[in-house]
Amino acid sequence: MSRSASFLVRSEADLKVDEKSLQQWVVGFCIIRFDLEQGQLIEECYPAGCLTHNEELEVAFSSFPDSVSQNHNRSSIHDCIFFFRVRRQGNPQVAHLPSSEIVEVNKTQASQMTASDKVLKQRSKIQTGANSRYLYGFVFNRQRHDERLKRGGEQKSVVILSHNPFSSVFRPLLQIMGPLYFDIGKKALNFIASYVSMWPVPVPGQLMELPIGNATLKVNLPPAHCMPLDCGVLFEELASPIAPFLPSSQSVPQGLFHDADLFGTFRGLLMQLWKLWELLLIGEPILIIAPTPPQCCEAVAGLVSLVAPLLCSIDFRPYFTIHDPDFAHLNSLQEGAAFPPMILGVTNLFFLKSLRRIPHVLSVGNPVMNAARLPFSARASTGRIPAGPEGLSLPNLSLNRFTPSNFLNAMKLRRDGPLCLMTEHKEAFWSSYAPITKPDTSILNRLIDAGMSPRVEESMSVVNNDILRRHFLELTTNFLAPFGPYYRPTTPSEGSSPYVDPPPLPTFNAEDFLSSLSARGPGKFLLKRMKSNWLDLYRRFLKGHNFLPWFQRKRAVAEQEQYRMWRQARMRADIQHFIARMSELEIVDTFNAIERHLLGELQACAFLNLW
Repeated sequence: MSRSASFLVRSEADLKVDEKSLQQWVVGFCIIRFDLEQGQLIEECYPAGCLTHNEELEVAFSSFPDSVSQNHNRSSIHDCIFFFRVRRQGNPQVAHLPSSEIVEVNKTQASQMTASDKVLKQRSKIQTGANSRYLYGFVFNRQRHDERLKRGGEQKSVVILSHNPFSSVFRPLLQIMGPLYFDIGKKALNFIASYVSMWPVPVPGQLMELPIGNATLKVNLPPAHCMPLDCGVLFEELASPIAPFLPSSQSVPQGLFHDADLFGTFRGLLMQLWKLWELLLIGEPILIIAPTPPQCCEAVAGLVSLVAPLLCSIDFRPYFTIHDPDFAHLNSLQEGAAFPPMILGVTNLFFLKSLRRIPHVLSVGNPVMNAARLPFSARASTGRIPAGPEGLSLPNLSLNRFTPSNFLNAMKLRRDGPLCLMTEHKEAFWSSYAPITKPDTSILNRLIDAGMSPRVEESMSVVNNDILRRHFLELTTNFLAPFGPYYRPTTPSEGSSPYVDPPPLPTFNAEDFLSSLSARGPGKFLLKRMKSNWLDLYRRFLKGHNFLPWFQRKRAVAEQEQYRMWRQARMRADIQHFIARMSELEIVDTFNAIERHLLGELQACAFLNLW
């Protein structure tokens, strides 16, 4: 990978960096070198002081593959792009609270506020993500093999750090920034920072054109409703409508990591996607092991994207290493202790033994394909991954057709367990979970065989991803539909006074909900695709870690929308018309209500002026 000859940088005299604007997109840039004697060393960190010392160590350890690949000719250069997610360590009071607890704290505080105070509190959230609990690192790693160097090679990584999981932005940006750094050195950090600081404020769910030199990145940002709870999304953005189905353009995102290559990553395990969807839905822990960091982080991103438009609240780590501070806690779990709800992407086989209590293990990727180099280095700004030159044949779709050899191989895999990966990597899934959703063979039959042409295969991969993503979006949307009445705002009825407080949203009780749902059913779409015990999936979802944060966010957005509609109704109302029909006592009550609303508006204006 090399910098395009058409990419031009400005002269140093033109370089101006607005750090406040820069932080709307990135926390900082790092250059990290692997030293044989001292290990990972941060050579540059821009802007200075953007990380604590412990965060610098964690970022450094997460920015290199576990081992240098030796499957290449000597005297050659090999690049790969991957990303990781680590905890921020600057806010210890928040860092170890699960998402549901944070939402519950906010809910308790909100119960002591008026309607306008609640709206004001939400509007005050800043977009820079200063209180984010997690940091995303997008890595351009270069391995240079040269027998003249000590130990025959060297490694260096260029890292973009952000509070936001904007993979559609930072992957193509790395394709420019990485080679540019190796061309002109640390001046590349100032160049890229100056460009990024000129970008407009990120708007979730929108197509954005971001200039970089004489080029422009055209990217779709993920919508606000699926952004993690700590990303500093403005509250008004959460009220953006959620389409029940994918729009005509597959590039329009409906969830996080919409650019993940579902088909290319899981094409050897397509029949398992419905079981994986259920496990993600109810928040079960999953260990994903792959030969390379790009492959494992692509698999984690693909699974997170599978449950769109649901807010994925469980912890996910696209590339997890033994140096992560959370590893010590996970490794010390006692026999019988429940494993925390999280998705871990790893390449180190040591995790198969140290995290043997994790109930679901997924193995993906192919070492021979060596996706650490091909997928991300060849990825276009759309985020699509071209597949390997071997093409795709129908047997590779892995529809698990019954044959004696397939049956024997499956029995052998189950008997050997995940530890069989210690001797040979193979794609497999170990889980005792009994899924309720049946694989939709009509969807699988629509997937297209790409033949032997890599160019055709890349185009067909886009089509196949669209088919899969549309289906799982429809599946998730239909599953969540029964909760709709509990976050549906009401408007003032015609002729009624808009000056009274709006009615509260319906009270949610899990047992009453399940009883009502059992009586009326989940709808034809789900009944055709689920077994008779479909209600058990709703029970597990209600008890899982994804339900409460998603449901409380939906309720908060509905309250915001209801407040907005009643406010508009008050502004349009003819007060004389209402007073003419009121008793003296009702007029006094209305006057008090109007006074209360006006005071709330004045307080809101005064508070917002402080920001």
